[in-house]
Amino acid sequence: MAGRPGPGLGPAGRRHRGGRRGPPAAAGPALAAAQAAGAARWYTDVASVKGSVLAHARELGCDLASFVPGHPLSGRERSGPAAARADLFLGRPWVLCPGPQTAPEAIAVVAALVRCCRAQEVRLTVAEHDGYVALVSHAPHVVAAAMAARLAGAAEPALMLSGQGIRDVTRIAAGDTRMWAQILAANAGPAAEVLAAVAADLAAAAEALREAAPDGAEPGLKALTGLLDEGSAGVARIPGKHSKPRRDDMVVQVVIPDVPGELARLFAAAGDAGVNIEDVGIEHSPGLPVGVAELVVRPEAVPRLTQALAAAGWPVRR
Repeated sequence: MAGRPGPGLGPAGRRHRGGRRGPPAAAGPALAAAQAAGAARWYTDVASVKGSVLAHARELGCDLASFVPGHPLSGRERSGPAAARADLFLGRPWVLCPGPQTAPEAIAVVAALVRCCRAQEVRLTVAEHDGYVALVSHAPHVVAAAMAARLAGAAEPALMLSGQGIRDVTRIAAGDTRMWAQILAANAGPAAEVLAAVAADLAAAAEALREAAPDGAEPGLKALTGLLDEGSAGVARIPGKHSKPRRDDMVVQVVIPDVPGELARLFAAAGDAGVNIEDVGIEHSPGLPVGVAELVVRPEAVPRLTQALAAAGWPVRR
C-alpha cells in the first residue's frame, strides 16, 4: 500500500482495475522494488493469498522484518478516484499475518492503519488465513462458476424461469476469470481440499437421487436429508451484522410494487415504527410488476414491524 518515505507504508500490493485486488504474484516484486527504492519504512499488502506472497518475497530477498502481510476483506466493483469511499473498510475484517521475523514496530504501524480505516483487525497465521479464505471465498467462487457453467448451454425457456435462487448461487461467478485463476493457483492446496470435500458431498447426493424411489422412501435419501440439514446449520453460523451470529434473527417478507420510491417508503415506515433493519434482501425479476423485500430484524421487533407495514398497505408474510 502506497506511502511516503519514512514511517509510511510501502506499495507492497496494488489495486487492479475494477476495484479488485491485483494478482498475488505481483505483490512480491512490488515489495522488492519498493524496498530497493527506499519508498517507506514499513510495508504491507492487500493480496488475497498470503503464503505464496510471503514465499515469493523471501525468494526475492525482501526485508521481511519490515513487511506485515495483510488482507482487508473489502472492496468495490468500481475503480478510480470517483469510486473512493471513506467507509470502504468500516467494520470489515482486515487480516494481519505477522510472523516471528516481523518487527514489532511494523506490526504496530500497520495495526494503526487498520484502526484508522475503522476496520476490524484479525490476527492469523499465514496458513490459517489461506485455509480460511479457501473455505469462505476461493472454493465458493469455483462452486458458483460450476453451477453457472450449466447455464451456458441451457435452453432459453429454462433461463426465463430463473429466480433469485439461481442468481444468489451464481452471482460471484461473474468476476474477472483471469484474476480468479491466478488467485486460485496461488492458494491451490487449501482450495483443492475444500473443493474435493464439496465434490464428494455432491457425488453422494447425486447417487442418492439416482437410487431414490418416487415416494422418497429410499434409505439413500436420509444421507441427502442429512446434507441439507448440515447445510442449513452452516448457513446459520455465518456471522451477521457486526459479526454476531444471526441465528435468532427473523425475516419479514414484504411484497413491494416495482415503482420509484417504494423501498424508501418501506424503510421509512420501519424507522417510524422504531424497528432497526439488521439486513435486507430483494427478490425481483426484471419485467415483473412486484418484488419481495426480505427484512431481517430482531424477533421482538417482528410484531411491531408487521403491524406498521400492514397498516401502511403492504402485503406482509412471515
